[in-house]
Amino acid sequence: RLYQVPFEMPDCEGESETRTLHLIGDFSAPAEFFVTLGVFSFLYTMAALVLYLRFHSLYGENKKLPFADFCVTVCFAFFWLVAAAAWGKGLTDVKAATRPASLIAAMAVCQGQEVVCNAGTTPAMGLANISVVR
Repeated sequence: RLYQVPFEMPDCEGESETRTLHLIGDFSAPAEFFVTLGVFSFLYTMAALVLYLRFHSLYGENKKLPFADFCVTVCFAFFWLVAAAAWGKGLTDVKAATRPASLIAAMAVCQGQEVVCNAGTTPAMGLANISVVR
């Protein structure tokens, strides 16, 4: 929800005045889907582990239970692939929206002819990239 993050920037007309810049974009849905699926996968894994270890005889005697387990596992694998792709696209959109060149272009104070604006540093996105690879 980048639109909720305000940035204060100086106003060149008055030294003490500032203007507020809001980013554009809401990329929370792919991240929430990714995290929700991860939580449900964890909970299903714990339930399956209890079933395998505690009720092993029930799992071995019932022929439909292993097939149902297989179907649920295949569904989780498919949705995990979809969630990772969605989060990858969402992260790409977040990177594009927070790129220093994009932020500078959105600032009215940097549009003057004799004004020189530059970014101090590029944001570190290494951990976010790793979250997509997982």
